[in-house]
Amino acid sequence: MKGKIAEIKQNAIEEIANVKDLAQLNEKRVKYLGKKGELTALLRGMKDLSSEQRPIIGNLVNVVKEELENLIKKKEIDFKKREINESLEKEKIDITLPSTKIKRGSKHPVNRIIEEIEDLFVSMGYDVCTGPELETDEYCFERLNLPKGHPARDMQDSFYITEEYLLRTQTSAVQARTMVANKEKTPIREITAGKTYRREDDATHSHQFGQIEGLVIDYKENNISLADLKGTLEVFVRKVIGESCKLRFRPSYFPFTEPSYEVDVSCFKCGGKGCNLCKQTGWIEVLGCGMVHPNVLKINGYDPEKFGGFAFGTGVDRLAMFKYGIPDMRYLYANDVRFLSQFDRKDED
Repeated sequence: MKGKIAEIKQNAIEEIANVKDLAQLNEKRVKYLGKKGELTALLRGMKDLSSEQRPIIGNLVNVVKEELENLIKKKEIDFKKREINESLEKEKIDITLPSTKIKRGSKHPVNRIIEEIEDLFVSMGYDVCTGPELETDEYCFERLNLPKGHPARDMQDSFYITEEYLLRTQTSAVQARTMVANKEKTPIREITAGKTYRREDDATHSHQFGQIEGLVIDYKENNISLADLKGTLEVFVRKVIGESCKLRFRPSYFPFTEPSYEVDVSCFKCGGKGCNLCKQTGWIEVLGCGMVHPNVLKINGYDPEKFGGFAFGTGVDRLAMFKYGIPDMRYLYANDVRFLSQFDRKDED
């Protein structure tokens, strides 16, 4: 029996040493260590041995079995390492070859302008506020000194959903909500960016467009004046459009500010000399502004005898057109990847 065990061990060692791959190695495992393998058969034949020989032969078979298992395991590890090395060699990347350009997304020009403006005003101590696009008549008009039947409502062709709800025509509604939400009636410095909706659609107008509006309310003793408004707008316009821009204030009318002004900037294309963009005037209208109307303060819970401030608003889409030289506002909403992909380069320039 001992001679048979030694013979099986020697044959197994030689055959395992000569296997070429994992498949052959598995065959040898089954041949010698499987349920019907040669060593297993020897263990089953131990019933014919005497009680003195059984533990001796059993221990010898187990020793040989453990040696073969370790030998097969080592061989298996060698084969797997070889497979990994061959795979790495085949899949090796030549880093000297030209790379394949990966297409990446590009920020929309309107989002670029919004982020730039928000960053600027946050650095000046403003909070960024938001509000619903489906607005109530109360916040869109009434709390901004535009009661029902007010003729100035006709200036905004609105999308009414019901008699009470409409798509907001201006982000000024967020200013009203901010004032109402401020229960302690403390000073406010806030900037709002968002979509607004009006029934307009041509080269310079869209039924959907973005607005940026700012609001400052402070105690009367802090003397918030038109000088503060002008200084704020100069920083704003020169940062977004260009350092060389000049501002011009023209008296105007808005129901929620008094006095009110339209603000023009010197044409960035011709430098104020006159061209087709500025219609030969040298100026381009960019925003409206003014001191907060006392009625707006009172309606929204602020005492106009104790508080004052200013507000301003501008179209984000138009600022994007000015900054990037976009001739038609409708390009901004055409979803043309060729159009959107050029603005990384424009910002770098």
